[in-house]
Amino acid sequence: MATPIEIHKFDTVVVGAGGAGMRAALEAGQRSHTAVLTKLYPTRSHTGAAQGGMCAALANVEEDNWEWHTFDTVKGGDYLVDQDAAEVMCKEAIDAVLDLEKMGLPFSRTPQGRIDQRRFGGHTRDHGKAAVRRSCYAADRTGHMILQTLYQQCTKHEIEFFNEFYVLDLVLAEGAVAGVVAYELATGTLHVFQAKAVVFATGGFGKMYKVSSNAHTLTGDGPGIIWRKGLPLEDMEFFQFHPTGIWKMGILLSEAARGEGGILRNKDGERFMERYAPTIKDLAPRDMVSRAIYTEIRQGRGCGPAGDHVYLDLTHLPPEQLDAKLPDITEFARTYLGIEPYDDPIPIQPTAHYAMGGIPTDLLGRVLASTDTVVPGLYAAGECACVSVHGANRLGTNSLLDINVFGKRSGIAAAEYAASAPMPELPPDPAAYVENMLTRLLDNAGGESVAAIRRDLQETMDVNAMVYRTEATLKQAEVDIATLKERYARAGVMDKGRRYNTDLLEAVELGFLLDLAQVLVIGARARNESRGGHFREDYPNRDDVNFLRHTMAYRMGGTEPASPTTEVRLDYKPVTMTRYEPTERKY
Repeated sequence: MATPIEIHKFDTVVVGAGGAGMRAALEAGQRSHTAVLTKLYPTRSHTGAAQGGMCAALANVEEDNWEWHTFDTVKGGDYLVDQDAAEVMCKEAIDAVLDLEKMGLPFSRTPQGRIDQRRFGGHTRDHGKAAVRRSCYAADRTGHMILQTLYQQCTKHEIEFFNEFYVLDLVLAEGAVAGVVAYELATGTLHVFQAKAVVFATGGFGKMYKVSSNAHTLTGDGPGIIWRKGLPLEDMEFFQFHPTGIWKMGILLSEAARGEGGILRNKDGERFMERYAPTIKDLAPRDMVSRAIYTEIRQGRGCGPAGDHVYLDLTHLPPEQLDAKLPDITEFARTYLGIEPYDDPIPIQPTAHYAMGGIPTDLLGRVLASTDTVVPGLYAAGECACVSVHGANRLGTNSLLDINVFGKRSGIAAAEYAASAPMPELPPDPAAYVENMLTRLLDNAGGESVAAIRRDLQETMDVNAMVYRTEATLKQAEVDIATLKERYARAGVMDKGRRYNTDLLEAVELGFLLDLAQVLVIGARARNESRGGHFREDYPNRDDVNFLRHTMAYRMGGTEPASPTTEVRLDYKPVTMTRYEPTERKY
């Protein structure tokens, strides 16, 4: 390809400019010479799509405390949560919200001027006795406000951004971080960023599914790069399917709608969640609500001619409440479905939403090379990371909390490491792997279409590895992915140019998705139980004797991207328990 290469030197490099990346950059940038590399303009990152809120036990509206929040997080995660991580997150939640308030985030307010709080799924008072108002919010645009606020602060502190730079490889030297390799979209130039510390904050990988709330950019680049370096991934089989995606489109309608009093109804108009979670009903954890929806559909109580969805009913709520608290949600219904939510219920179905698994880290965001060793200088935070604070099922609003608490922690830790570490030497030809990968895709004349392979991947994942799974469906997905990897080896791109070659980068992103889909499916096949977002119809019960443990997946063989010869080796590590023993998960 003979791609031009530029080399830069920074103490700390943050990959990704969503909430976790910018929160890390804000801390690292005040302590070290920091660069932020992002494939999007920062305020277009996917954090901006988060609607509902950020939980913290402020007790502004009713009694609450961080220990109740911790219990809800552990129970909601079906006891796969590392409880020391949950304690850290829920304790530091209060300061995390107040930090954002001091930065200028325009939270919705009570009549007394305090940050307002509302109910959200799985959040309770007094260890499960009733729903509690814990979610701090800015109407239904909380993620957007967080993103804007953090970007303003990063600009204030003159942190350097490299926008539309796609990081495609991690450079290691003698087992420690030496930098990253990025492709500049505007020029096609490869850039090597030599660095003492690197923080991955690249978001999720929901675009392996067809019906997904995820943006087109969420293709698992960070975990995919980590996987190709021979480092492990944790708990990849646990993927969350949000109950209320717009029917057939997957566009998210926030849980805030149910927090404000929205009701799920079947074709008979029945509030069916009363049968599945009699205490907190429509505000049960997302995995339980998604399964309840599909159970209604399977038993013939779905809505519409095909009976393939249910309704989110807001018609009993005052229009002024909808306008003040849920303006985006109501506008989405009008724009995408042509219905008026004041008068008509909204057709919804579960949508692929959030990865609980990802790059394994400790409480400081340090990336694990095994169950008990770290990669010097390498950090991760946000959805791409697995600390594991969400376990088998993330509670709503804990994602915006996670990115702020652990984004901050990883940024501080990375900068402190960089302050005491020498600048590493780059290996010879550090961009060779990326250059070879891009050259192969540009030169390949095999005739396979990237778009067709991506479509087939999404279809098999939707059919075989979504809310309900069995040995047979997961085996089918595994076979399909192996075939797709063989096709990917023959895939090429039509655009041979250098500038703004999105065709080329979509091909690279597909490679990451294929790798991660393989890990997800193999981990799911091996976990012969049902826990949180992973539900096996052939093993419908939770099995704490054999599976109260984290899955650690390791790459075996196959050096090419999405190589057909790659095998996955599974290992396990124990869940960190502090005060909460597993009990039956009733709501």
